[in-house]
Amino acid sequence: MTDAYLPRIIRAPAVRAMLIQCGALPLTLAILYVMASFRLPVDYLALALVQGVLAALLTWKLALAAWWRVIQLLFPLAVLTALALQLPPWLFGAGFLLLLGWYWSTFRTQVPYYPSGPAVWDAVRQLLPAGKPVRVVDVGSGLGGFTLYMARVRPDADAVGIELAPLPWLVSWLRATLGRSRARFLRGDYEDLDFSQFDLVFAYLSPAAMSGLWRKARAEMRPGSMLISYEFIITETPPDSIIRVTEAEIPCIYGTFKHHLTLFTCPPPPTQAIVVLYVNS
Repeated sequence: MTDAYLPRIIRAPAVRAMLIQCGALPLTLAILYVMASFRLPVDYLALALVQGVLAALLTWKLALAAWWRVIQLLFPLAVLTALALQLPPWLFGAGFLLLLGWYWSTFRTQVPYYPSGPAVWDAVRQLLPAGKPVRVVDVGSGLGGFTLYMARVRPDADAVGIELAPLPWLVSWLRATLGRSRARFLRGDYEDLDFSQFDLVFAYLSPAAMSGLWRKARAEMRPGSMLISYEFIITETPPDSIIRVTEAEIPCIYGTFKHHLTLFTCPPPPTQAIVVLYVNS
C-alpha cells in the first residue's frame, strides 16, 4: 500500500510545486553569488524575486497548470511580506491548523471544497424511484447540504455523506445531530467505501478525480444503480443523460448509464446547472 501511496503523493501538483521551490533554491543562491561578485545589490527582495522567477520557469518547463506559475512567482514575495509584518508565530500555526482541518488532503485529491445548491439537489431527487426505499451517498459531502436535503424530502431513504476533511465533516455531523436528521455522515475516503451498498452515488468533485471515480463505480456499483456527477463529465464513457437545471452562477449536472445510452438535452437557460447521469444495467 505504501509503494502505491508515495507515487500518488509525489504526483500531486502541490507537492511538485514545493519540490520545485526547493530545487530552485540552489540555483537562486548561485545567481545571487554571481550578482554579489559583480557588486550588484543583493538583499532579501532580490532573493525573493530571483527565487520566484526561477520557480515559475521550472513550473512552466514541467508543465504544471498555468495558475501554478503565478503562485510560484509570488510565493517567495508573500513569505518576505509575512516576515516583514512580524506577525506573532501562533497566528501562522492557527492559520495552518484551520486550513488543514478544512482542506485536509486537497493537495493529493485535487478536490477543493465547493458546495452544490438546492436546485441541483432537487434535480437529483427527481431521479430517485418512487415508492421504494433507496440508499443514497454523497461522496465528498462537505457541509452536508445534499445529504440533509435527501433525508428530509425522502424519509424512506438512507442518506449518507462521506467527507475526508475533519472540519466540514464535523459541521455536517453537528447539523444532523442538532437538527435530529436521519442523515448519516462518515469521515473517511470514499475510495474505501463499498459503492455496491448504494442505489445512487452523487459526486461533485473535480476533473482530476473523475477517472478514478468511474473505475470504482464500474467495478462496484450494482445493475440499475446510478452514478451522478455534478458539473464534471467522465471522459471514458458518454453520459446516459444530461439534465439542465436553472441555478444562478452554477454550471451543469451530468448522468450516465453503464451499458446503454439514453441521452437527452433541453435548451440551456441563461444560467444553468448540468447533472450527468450514469446508470449501470
